[in-house]
Amino acid sequence: MHLFLLGVSHRTAPVDLRERLDFSSRDVGAAVEALCARSSATETVVLSTCNRSELYVVGDEPSKVREELVHFLGDYHQVPAEDFVPHLFAREDAQAAHHLFRVAAGLDSLVVGEPQVLGQVKDAFTVASDRHCAGPVLNRLFASSFAVGKRVRTETSLGEGAVSVSFAAVQLARKIFGKLDGRRVLVIGAGEMGELTARHLRANGVGDIVITGRTLSRAQDLAATVGGTATPWGDLTGALSRADIVITATGSPVPIITRANVESVMGRHRREPLFIIDIAIPRDVEAEAGEIEQVFLYNVDDLQAIVQENMSRRSAEVQRAEEIVAEEVGKFMAWRRSRGAVSTVVALRQRFDQIRRAELERLDFKLAGLDPDARARVDEVTRLIVEKLLLEPTEQLKALPDEETQVAYTDAVRRLFALHDDATAGTPSRKRQS
Repeated sequence: MHLFLLGVSHRTAPVDLRERLDFSSRDVGAAVEALCARSSATETVVLSTCNRSELYVVGDEPSKVREELVHFLGDYHQVPAEDFVPHLFAREDAQAAHHLFRVAAGLDSLVVGEPQVLGQVKDAFTVASDRHCAGPVLNRLFASSFAVGKRVRTETSLGEGAVSVSFAAVQLARKIFGKLDGRRVLVIGAGEMGELTARHLRANGVGDIVITGRTLSRAQDLAATVGGTATPWGDLTGALSRADIVITATGSPVPIITRANVESVMGRHRREPLFIIDIAIPRDVEAEAGEIEQVFLYNVDDLQAIVQENMSRRSAEVQRAEEIVAEEVGKFMAWRRSRGAVSTVVALRQRFDQIRRAELERLDFKLAGLDPDARARVDEVTRLIVEKLLLEPTEQLKALPDEETQVAYTDAVRRLFALHDDATAGTPSRKRQS
């Protein structure tokens, strides 16, 4: 059985194609069940995030499995194969495990080290497991990926520090205010960066978000998106005076907030600081406004400098994270190789035990005079002899360094001891449950 991965990600496909192949916007559970129902693979997991759609399966024939997965992607999303096949990437066995472990560690993310993806990997496995679509191989694979994610986060500093402008803004706000609970945010302009920063501030405890812009309808749309309220452009000064944190990102060619505006807002009676994040180009706020006491003004260049510093710090941790991934891939593949020998080991033990029992039956007339306890000791001693004889061959067979060598050795053992497939007929084979 082979482990196989097929998918698209931000590294191979543009965003419009990723959107067309996205499972997360629909019912991932239904997708897993649909894949289970039509694929020859014995185990399946669907991992879908904003940056990737990946199918992890276990099957006998990689070429056949790939063909089935391509058809599944096209049929399920109603996307012609020619639109997405050039953007697919495929991995098998150790390479598939290596890829998943890097994803779980945050090494394959747009922002290296971002923590959310590990939770998404866990969710994907839970969905497949709840629907009985994951089996022993994917159970072990995903459990190992969770261990990788945990080790990288505890043994390295890969996830520390802001690595986007929006994260840097939140980091600065927390330094100024401490806790952000109950703070008020004013977003000026309905742009993407303003929305993203407001979202991060909301996630860090900010409760009151007000949106304003020259077009009230756009401000209202953004307010609905971030869970805030909209206010007319004409109330800009009033909204500014009530804010603790201001995010400004308009397309104005000239500053919309002057030093005089800020001075009037601060006044003589305001004791709370005012934190202004000006991420507009050209700038929305006059630089001189930052000279006012208790006003903390940062522009996009200031934030980028913080981001670059943190990125440099993270890059030093990437090598250690990659070493952890490689180490865990080695452990997983060693487990896979040991599983490859299991059926032969079981058959070998059964064969030796058959011989032992046959000999005891042949000598039954000579043992007839023994009392029941003595007969039981004879049975126990012969069983222990067989176990000791097979202990070293069993361990050596499981520890063979690669799959090709293991196949050769297990085949030789089967031939030498006349082991047949029916010897392991009682061993359960994994097949998805309906």
